[in-house]
Amino acid sequence: MGKVLVTGATGFTGRFVVRRLAEAGLDITAFVRSGSDREPVARYVGRFAIGNLDDPNSLRRALDGHEILVNVASLGFGHGPGVVAAANEANVDRAIYFSTTSVFTTLPAASKFVRTEAERIIQASRTPWTIFRPTMIYGSPDDRNLIRLIRWVDRWRIVPILGPGTFLLQPVHADDLAQAVASALMHRQSIKKAYNLSGGTALDYNELVHLVGALLGRRPRLVHLPISASMLAVGLVRRLPFGPRFTREQVLRLNEHKAFPHDEACRDLDFAPRSLPEGLAGEVGFYRTGRG
Repeated sequence: MGKVLVTGATGFTGRFVVRRLAEAGLDITAFVRSGSDREPVARYVGRFAIGNLDDPNSLRRALDGHEILVNVASLGFGHGPGVVAAANEANVDRAIYFSTTSVFTTLPAASKFVRTEAERIIQASRTPWTIFRPTMIYGSPDDRNLIRLIRWVDRWRIVPILGPGTFLLQPVHADDLAQAVASALMHRQSIKKAYNLSGGTALDYNELVHLVGALLGRRPRLVHLPISASMLAVGLVRRLPFGPRFTREQVLRLNEHKAFPHDEACRDLDFAPRSLPEGLAGEVGFYRTGRG
């Protein structure tokens, strides 16, 4: 299938993507910053290209000789237009871009405009493109989402819930995303399509906490805070020197549905995401063995 350049290769999701592409027989170049830790992907990568997405010219140079771009790096920091331009100028045969289902939020989040504008530019590009919109990503103690909940439930009897906890989530395992990337490169029907990629289980936050508790052998007590009180509490905690970096926007995001169908990905990509109990059991296992 040719040579592939992967941005965000050393990040949490990128590590899974690199491994799956290597297993598919692709010749991989990882586009990395000079100070990136390359060790987690070194055995899967043929070469490293040094650069920075703040400098689109460095990406353009790195793309020379490559037929495929897999942009795992976030589109939420404004790099999208430069990445798309580099792919167009390099005349790559395929480009896969990672966006997020957060583009569907009803909140006036600043990142929503950045991401939706990046998607618009991708869809107008001359490079054959595919967009992936994953939900909350998990899959190892390196994730930024569910591992925090696992630690909390294991260490504390009481779990504060910011709001009623009745809004649906549908987390997706990073390895399922990685398999979808490899599959998309083998299925041309994925060209010029955007896919929502969600996990195999949709459940609300209350159910999620109880699932984590069951996997840990704990019986957490859920204490619900009204949204207004949650917003006030977050504002106060953020003033503490070592308080959690939770934002009011995140409180509001917890109180809107984040479950999305993935039927098109199943049809076109043979996408078959694992259930959340299965995926979380693996993550709890990592945590229990001291790797979390």
